[in-house]
Amino acid sequence: MKEANNRMNALIFDVKRYAVHDGPGIRTAVFFKGCPLNCLWCHNPEGIERFPEILYRPGICGRCYACLNACPNGALRKDDSKALTIARELCNGCGLCVEGCPYDALQLAGRQVNLNALLGEIERDRIFHDQSGGGVTLTGGEPVLQHEFAICLLRELRNSSIHSALDTSGYAPEDLFHRVALESDIILYDLKLMDDEKHREVTGVSNELIIKNLKWAANSGLDLVIRIPLIPGINDNDHEIRNKAEFLATLENIRYVNILPYHRGGEEKARRLGRTIRSRGIEIPSEEKLSMVLKIFRDYGFEAKVGG
Repeated sequence: MKEANNRMNALIFDVKRYAVHDGPGIRTAVFFKGCPLNCLWCHNPEGIERFPEILYRPGICGRCYACLNACPNGALRKDDSKALTIARELCNGCGLCVEGCPYDALQLAGRQVNLNALLGEIERDRIFHDQSGGGVTLTGGEPVLQHEFAICLLRELRNSSIHSALDTSGYAPEDLFHRVALESDIILYDLKLMDDEKHREVTGVSNELIIKNLKWAANSGLDLVIRIPLIPGINDNDHEIRNKAEFLATLENIRYVNILPYHRGGEEKARRLGRTIRSRGIEIPSEEKLSMVLKIFRDYGFEAKVGG
């Protein structure tokens, strides 16, 4: 098995240790790169594309231009004002510019990781998992996009008695979603909008498959936590919230609802990726709004909380 694992690789963009917002206890969160959705408010824009990308922080750039010489494809240049620019269509994600930057102004989002090597990283956190009732969370991006690796990782975690969580959008072919979900100890299931037209508008995809996979997971008796990103002006109105609560109340095995308030953490990362900030103008949810949303779900019998 170990020899087979040595041939198993995945593209990830981060491994976050001591994570406390991605399932129960203290967890190791593995961020898979690639997502079929393109949410207007995305908090991890570096996780959307399915290839490595460079993030650039001009504020700490020393303008030494060592990165220009390090890049084999001429993707990094200086403009007339001597500011660094990135021709992203020429970048192959090799990371040589990152290695050559003495100021840490460049960061590579996306690296190939070997399954055995990743399991070794995870093993170092076992003491925190055991003491806190935590474990490992597969997140992203969308882990089901790399289903073969995700399944092997989940099986190895189970063999090692390490609790696993799958954080998913639910937007995946049914057979693949079923296979990955059945290997997970708990599923953190994102539910963004009930209105399909609005869902298409702000995420780029229909919610039909998401709803279908959620119904299957609930009817299959899987351990589920519903996570709802609360985005002012998009899905925080009373009608949308009540539609969610009414829908969830029709499903078996749904007890927990976590509300995830919008924050602006994704905006800076979008800038570093050279992307347009599509969430500009979205406000942070007020305490009054959060209290109202929690009350609606609690009135329907759910254990609702902010975060988690």
